[in-house]
Amino acid sequence: MEKRPGGRSARVRDAVRQATLTELAEHGYSGLTVENVASRSGVHKTTVYRRWGSAEGLIADALELARQEPWPVPDTGSLQEDLREIARLVQSGFADPVAGPVSTAFVTAAVQSGGAARSLHDFFVARHEQAADVVRRAVDRGELPAGTDVADVIRTAVAPIYYRLFVTREPVTERDAERAADAAFAAARAGVIR
Repeated sequence: MEKRPGGRSARVRDAVRQATLTELAEHGYSGLTVENVASRSGVHKTTVYRRWGSAEGLIADALELARQEPWPVPDTGSLQEDLREIARLVQSGFADPVAGPVSTAFVTAAVQSGGAARSLHDFFVARHEQAADVVRRAVDRGELPAGTDVADVIRTAVAPIYYRLFVTREPVTERDAERAADAAFAAARAGVIR
């Protein structure tokens, strides 16, 4: 697909992305179809099939666009507080009535589709890299030992949230998110995450 700022291509891509996100929020991954996205976006079905090919292609494109968007990375001056803010951001995103179902649909799609799994992996690599700045700053401040695996600290801080949501299907409170962040902080400070 030709990528150019502005113009018809950008408008079509945006309309299809917005329709994809709305369809995911309302119907989940299992209800995502090219036909429904085409209808909702006002883009002809043959155009959607030609550019995106399938529900998997729609998911991949939505995640690619999301990957490029900036993420609000905290800078409180304390790694523990930064990790807590990141974990609370993930927790509140899934609790959000609009964003939560879309995020859940992305994870569900990744379980059911290899292409969606690769797209979600790439999305998380980008997000973890952005968020890893808080860990780099902590190493620079002397809060953590040199050689700390910065991306793994972020994964360790948020993984319990995903475990509770998608494996044990338990609710995740703000306190649960903070506890996950605190555990990652303690492990990183002890030199375990290298």
